[in-house]
Amino acid sequence: MDTTIVLILLQDGVMNGAIYALLGLALVLVFVVTRVIFIPQGEFVAFGALTLAYMVNGRIPGTVTLLLIMGALVFAFDCIGAMRAHSARGLFRTASWTLLLPVLLYLIAPYIVSDSTALWLNVLFSLVLVIPLGPMTYRLVYQPVAEASVLVLLIISVAVHFALTGIALVFFGAEGWRTPPFMEGEVMIGPVSWTAQTFFVLGTCFVLILALWAFFGHTLYGKALRATAVNRRGARLMGISTSMSGMLTFTLAAAIGALSGMLIAPVTTVYYDTGFLIGLKGFVAAIFGGIVSYPIALAGALFVGILEAFSSFWASAYKEVIVFTLIIPVLLWRSFGAPLTDEEE
Repeated sequence: MDTTIVLILLQDGVMNGAIYALLGLALVLVFVVTRVIFIPQGEFVAFGALTLAYMVNGRIPGTVTLLLIMGALVFAFDCIGAMRAHSARGLFRTASWTLLLPVLLYLIAPYIVSDSTALWLNVLFSLVLVIPLGPMTYRLVYQPVAEASVLVLLIISVAVHFALTGIALVFFGAEGWRTPPFMEGEVMIGPVSWTAQTFFVLGTCFVLILALWAFFGHTLYGKALRATAVNRRGARLMGISTSMSGMLTFTLAAAIGALSGMLIAPVTTVYYDTGFLIGLKGFVAAIFGGIVSYPIALAGALFVGILEAFSSFWASAYKEVIVFTLIIPVLLWRSFGAPLTDEEE
């Protein structure tokens, strides 16, 4: 191994680490607000990448139909709840994003999906298709059991992961896909040529993290999520809806997952189950921060990416084993250093 190889591996590690950082931040966000360890985060990575790949190749993605089905289910659930409560309050607002939006996207999809459509328009339309699946998943699965224990929510997350993986296989098939890079060209830094795609990924991750910082620090909804993360009961007493907080959190998590999938699609072939391993590596990064610290999760993600890159060079057959084995010492360190606290009832 010489300096050139080290720099090449660092390039791969930093780019992968940036993606893991986004997923780690999404996992931390979901956990601190809803107490859900969101194992299906990786499935949104696959949904985003495969939706964009289908559109780039001029095919209508299965996400269009999936959004119609899930939207109808959410509206049916809310109708049942309204009948039990003998009140139709909020049904019109629910119908606007569970029925009207999916139908509108279904109708305009044939006019947007084309081989000649600009890449940025494909990205925007893919995001609009995938992001609503996040709050819909929360409404269907997690909101009815929002007050359950962390263990129960974890078991439910595992079940949701397997369900979404099967759904991805049904709607996208078993074939792998790649997308064209967002930026062409190379930049020479010393003896190593860095691709423009690498800088695009790093820049996008930086902008997104900065946007999240501004959202949580300077917006009303961001402060509401922070209040819910600090104390759920106190937030409810102050008039902050925990259901709204959960829906908004899952919306952000779906957006981060979908965008992450689109960023990695040009550099790796994405299959219906690819997101699981990527999401797990983001989970390893989140474990570094105890699933509560954003800065430590960010540092952990970069470390995981670099470790994976060097492991693939020295022992490519064991790189996944090396990365996931890293959880053990981190958990031991966390278990010895964390004080015992009772879970909020």
